[in-house]
Amino acid sequence: MTDTPTVSPLFGTLAVIGPGLIGSSILRRAQRDGTIARELVACDIDPAVRQRVTELGIANRVEADPLHAAADADCVILCVPVGAIATVGAQILPVMKPGAILSEVGSTKQSIINAIAPALRPDIPFVPTHPMAGTEYSGPDAGFATLFDDRWCLLTPLEDTDPAATALVETMWHRLGARTRIMDPAHHDRVCAIVSHLPHLLAFTICGTADDLADETRSEVLDFAASGFRDFTRIAASDPVMWRDIFLNNREALLEMLARFMEDAQAMARAIRWGDEDFIVDRIERGRHIRRSLLENRQA
Repeated sequence: MTDTPTVSPLFGTLAVIGPGLIGSSILRRAQRDGTIARELVACDIDPAVRQRVTELGIANRVEADPLHAAADADCVILCVPVGAIATVGAQILPVMKPGAILSEVGSTKQSIINAIAPALRPDIPFVPTHPMAGTEYSGPDAGFATLFDDRWCLLTPLEDTDPAATALVETMWHRLGARTRIMDPAHHDRVCAIVSHLPHLLAFTICGTADDLADETRSEVLDFAASGFRDFTRIAASDPVMWRDIFLNNREALLEMLARFMEDAQAMARAIRWGDEDFIVDRIERGRHIRRSLLENRQA
């Protein structure tokens, strides 16, 4: 009988700073499969989070200080809110060892790259990533090992990023279960503005509108919420700090997509007002086609 070949871990030590939904899912998958790193380090400034990570047993070592977590790591992944990524990155870069890889999982890219650029080192490859996976839950208990299975992870390396480092990070995401695509940072931000950021903005806004209704109507909204409204509330349950940072850090692309949406919403309003049945049916059919495409692409 032939032994199954053993897959060597990609890194000696992987440090995850911010073990929330994404970070703890990385740790869980890496711990389960053993092909990402020999040692897993989790770091968070919140003692309650550190205590919970310790209880869950999803890291070999739990640190309070990002400098301690990053100093001996072969790869550091920043899983903190978008608004804090550049700050934490600039803090740890001076202590990282030459040749180690710095990565992050933020939902915007141009703002992060521009903010962290002054602190980057030529001997530390920086490989920004964005796993297109998540739930409305947050914190270390929210993660699970299969979160990234068959989901996209977008990589936006800089022009001078070592291709070998990009390839290594891409392999890591494959082992985490994801599909990958390399993308220009500006294009990434426009794509995510329409497929992720705008839907969340609309969900938050619709729930706010419902909450502002007169008391009697508001109670009926809560009592008789149909599936469409329930879907919006699931999205709107997402972490407010995380989404505040995303909206502000991708404001240009998001505002552009919001303006286009408002024009299209006005066109639909005109069609309803004047009874333009063909226009209404066309928009509904286009929505059905997109849904079928998502199902065929295993993204729904």
